[in-house]
Amino acid sequence: MSLEKVGTILELFYSTTEKRINTTELTLDNKGIVGDKYYDKDIQRSVLITSQESYALALNNGINAPKNALGENLLIDYNPYHLNAGAKLSVGDLVLEITQNCTLCNSLSKVDKKLPKLLKDDRGIFAKVVHSGVIKQGDNIYLLK
Repeated sequence: MSLEKVGTILELFYSTTEKRINTTELTLDNKGIVGDKYYDKDIQRSVLITSQESYALALNNGINAPKNALGENLLIDYNPYHLNAGAKLSVGDLVLEITQNCTLCNSLSKVDKKLPKLLKDDRGIFAKVVHSGVIKQGDNIYLLK
């Protein structure tokens, strides 16, 4: 298996029952993000990866959405939305497997009423953890081929 560098981790986020938290490091295992309110809830949707291109698309359409408004766990400088389910990304010392595109979410209308429809196919992509580890802000992202 070969590695192709495709991007970098820009920001990391997780959710508690009270709020969203920006952090410089996340620990993940096969149940998801340790400490996240969605930990061990739906393994197929345990990590939401969003490209900075989603925020650029919103901005180009007059919507200035703050980082983490899309509910992402990983904000990256690579657009993974074309990857098929089963594709694997290596980040830090862990491996993520793409499971599905992120579905339309009406909670995005809290930012702007046009946002859910605008980002219908460009909000993010879900992944599950296949090899546990730690991700840090600034880590490189590799596509496993």
